[in-house]
Amino acid sequence: MKYLKMIAAAGVLVAAGAFAPASASEEATTVAQKALKQDAICTRCHDESEARPVLSIYQTRHGVKADARTPTCQDCHGDSDKHVKGDPGQKGRAKPDVVFRKGSGAYPPDEPAVVAGVCPDCHKSGARSHWSGSQHQREDMSCVSCHEIHTPRDPVLAKQTQPEVCFTCHKEQRAQLHRISTHPVLEGKLGCSNCHNPHGSTGPKLLVKNSVNETCFTCHDEKRGPFLWEHQPVSDDCTNCHTPHGSSNEPLLKARLPWLCQDCHSGDHARSVYSGANLPGGAVTTVNGNKPFQNQAPNAQIVGRDCLNCHSLIHGSNSPAGAKFQR
Repeated sequence: MKYLKMIAAAGVLVAAGAFAPASASEEATTVAQKALKQDAICTRCHDESEARPVLSIYQTRHGVKADARTPTCQDCHGDSDKHVKGDPGQKGRAKPDVVFRKGSGAYPPDEPAVVAGVCPDCHKSGARSHWSGSQHQREDMSCVSCHEIHTPRDPVLAKQTQPEVCFTCHKEQRAQLHRISTHPVLEGKLGCSNCHNPHGSTGPKLLVKNSVNETCFTCHDEKRGPFLWEHQPVSDDCTNCHTPHGSSNEPLLKARLPWLCQDCHSGDHARSVYSGANLPGGAVTTVNGNKPFQNQAPNAQIVGRDCLNCHSLIHGSNSPAGAKFQR
């Protein structure tokens, strides 16, 4: 009898365990049904006939009702009771509690601070944690200034279409990316967000890392070093020599060689690049009216016009001859 009771108790436990997933599934179904009922209050009127169709939100992460974390219309736009039921003290239908963007019907959008205050209820960690006080926030931008919420494919989330969203404000960068030497942004291999964090950053220019060099090293790790012989402008800031969005000089250089190098190196054999002695064959000059004489042969720097012919390890060197970054 004792053993029969033990077997019966075990059977109860097994049965309870067998039905546990079904209860969880039922609970998820209940949550989904409740969410759809809430949405149905809005979708009675708001459908694909809108200027901005809304039903396609169910093709996005914001519309997956199998996930209990998925918001409803009211989670983002507010309960909007006066908009749904009417307000006796107001002529016409009252506006929803939160209107996100211009063109969303007859109602003007709310202030950017109100709009941007809704999304962080869910999106408040990781790359978005520096939004408060960021440059975009100070420019009175909100999440919907860049993001399309109801569309299945948000253009700003895809590398191929993201630049066009950024170019609506950043016209200068659009022009630079059409120069002969650029990063492959227009080809869809890189997006603006590979280098910049539009939600805010601890570094300059909304960079994803704390400095320009750290950001560049995420791709150009061969330039990181450490090197026995360091080139100071390189270790200081890559943009001392390179312009990241596009240049008329390869490879993304701010000026042609040797003139870029001469911004710093004005002495030694570089000091006479512009003198007559550097013209092919030298130049004939006079000193105080005395007999003319032939200057020295032209400087190789002006003939080859490329400092890197000799100083090829310009980013840094571990070679014994590296004090001058030579091969």
